Amino acid sequence: GSLLQPESLLDAAAKRVAGSWAFERVEGRFQRIPEPVQRRIVYWSFPRSERQICMYSSFQPGRAAAAPSPASAAA
Repeated sequence: GSLLQPESLLDAAAKRVAGSWAFERVEGRFQRIPEPVQRRIVYWSFPRSERQICMYSSFQPGRAAAAPSPASAAA
């Protein structure tokens, strides 16, 4: 059988941060974040499940806030 590699400390920490804080808050709170750390936090910030990916990929900003068109209001 194949041996599994343990998760790196960088990935474990980045995953924890990404699961708790928005990246914008991390950037605003800490002034000097090394680029490799930033990349891993951003990587772990993206959704992992197929359901979440579908939900976020179908989201269209501005659509929900727009007033309904006369055609859709009549329906």
